[in-house]
Amino acid sequence: DYWRTVQDPMTGRDLRLTDEQVALVRRLQSGQFGDVGFNPYEPAVDFFSGDVMIHPVTNRPADKRSFIPSLVEKEKVSRMVHAIKMGWIQPRRPRDPTPSFYDLWAQEDPNAVLGRHKMHVPAPKLALPGHAESYNPPPEYLLSEEERLAWEQQEPGERKLSFLPRKFPSLRAVPAYGRFIQERFERCLDLYLCPRQRKMRVNVDPEDLIPKLPRPRDLQPFPTCQALVYRGHSDLVRCLSVSPGGQWLVSGSDDGSLRLWEVATARCVRTVPVGGVVKSVAWNPSPAVCLVAAAVEDSVLLLNPALGDRLVAGSTDQLLSAFVPPEEPPLQPARWLEASEEERQVGLRLRICHGKPVTQVTWHGRGDYLAVVLATQGHTQVLIHQLSRRRSQSPFRRSHGQVQRVAFHPARPFLLVASQRSVRLYHLLRQELTKKLMPNCKWVSSLAVHPAGDNVICGSYDSKLVWFDLDLSTKPYRMLRHHKKALRAVAFHPRYPLFASGSDDGSVIVCHGMVYNDLLQNPLLVPVKVLKGHVLTRDLGVLDVIFHPTQPWVFSSGADGTVRLFT
Repeated sequence: DYWRTVQDPMTGRDLRLTDEQVALVRRLQSGQFGDVGFNPYEPAVDFFSGDVMIHPVTNRPADKRSFIPSLVEKEKVSRMVHAIKMGWIQPRRPRDPTPSFYDLWAQEDPNAVLGRHKMHVPAPKLALPGHAESYNPPPEYLLSEEERLAWEQQEPGERKLSFLPRKFPSLRAVPAYGRFIQERFERCLDLYLCPRQRKMRVNVDPEDLIPKLPRPRDLQPFPTCQALVYRGHSDLVRCLSVSPGGQWLVSGSDDGSLRLWEVATARCVRTVPVGGVVKSVAWNPSPAVCLVAAAVEDSVLLLNPALGDRLVAGSTDQLLSAFVPPEEPPLQPARWLEASEEERQVGLRLRICHGKPVTQVTWHGRGDYLAVVLATQGHTQVLIHQLSRRRSQSPFRRSHGQVQRVAFHPARPFLLVASQRSVRLYHLLRQELTKKLMPNCKWVSSLAVHPAGDNVICGSYDSKLVWFDLDLSTKPYRMLRHHKKALRAVAFHPRYPLFASGSDDGSVIVCHGMVYNDLLQNPLLVPVKVLKGHVLTRDLGVLDVIFHPTQPWVFSSGADGTVRLFT
């Protein structure tokens, strides 16, 4: 009974069809009606009978317009008559029934132009036969045995001759040419598939086509040479941050430690073991607060490095200890934990636990809010923490793909969120999406906002750097493909018109990016210097770049475990 057994999709049991059901399926397959007793050829019943009825179907009186000539039509006809008299409307001429043909190659003379073809291209001429085509060629044209074997092994497209030269004693002994029909057919294909367009040759000096860019020496200052190497980490250095005064540098590495350096001497002032890979580090941009945020595994550590001004370090501790917890703790997506006594000795003050791995941490320009990116699915990928009230909030209700990077706008209440294929600009006060930028990259890796706030650059893993002008368009203003491998980091200088990008090819490219106050003038982007120094390790090069806040210097951290300063 296998042929008449079907599976019930609701219960998953096998049902055996009865004879009536099998007959029904057979009828439906042959295009008949399902019901056996239905006759599709019954005589039709007329809706109206053939007899003339004494009463009409409707008894409506006839319209007046059905027996009085129309004035509108009379007006139209008089207009047409007037137009014919004035010659505006021409009567239709009878069509000429003879078909119009013309010979495509009628006039092969290139000076005679065919009537229909303004740009007539004469047929390409066949190459005339040479000595090798002769039936009795000179002996140097005949191939030797090795040459003949080499000719047979070549691809047909690579052969210099499409045939083997042969010698015959007389013209009567020459056989019919084997490839004759094939070559005629290819010639016909060449004739009708020939691209019939003129290539207009313009005599232009190639130097005139290159845009006039200013010389790099006119765009100084910018970093040109390696000045210092900060050695000490034993594994790749993932992230960097500079203090707002520019005197100290913090770096986070895969060796599970944060290192604080003095910028001017490359001396490691402190090493803070954090017990995990440091994915991101950010120094608080406010000069009145001395705090460093570091993303380690699933938490953000807030450290007071106690470097520089003792008053600022002391006031920072006072600010953190002045917090009074509310009566009932609010429900929030992260837990704020105070540091223990041993951790306070190292400099740790607060720990924000998230339960998911943290990939990036960044401060708002005022230094009270920080945004965090979590490696998770869903709408809680981006969280915003407020330091003074120790509040955490998840600003988004739904997610638009995997978030790669976030950045605060320097001047206005905007948050930029970069997912894999797009960058979204959100207005935090109105809580709405303002713009969606399309970088045309396969995978966005990094994001930076110009200090004036109207321009954004994105780096991507398919080795492109994209510059957006927010006032101009949501499409890229310029796409720079200077790097050979994936871009890992991009950065703007806070004061000078410079931006830099670090890549897996081990180089940092510094570009001059002048943004003019005149809105009619487009930004001027000129690459000025390629800085090399990092050694490629595990196919990774430069992992982070950041500019000095006041000097035209750039720091870069690499997979070789070093941080380098270019001045």
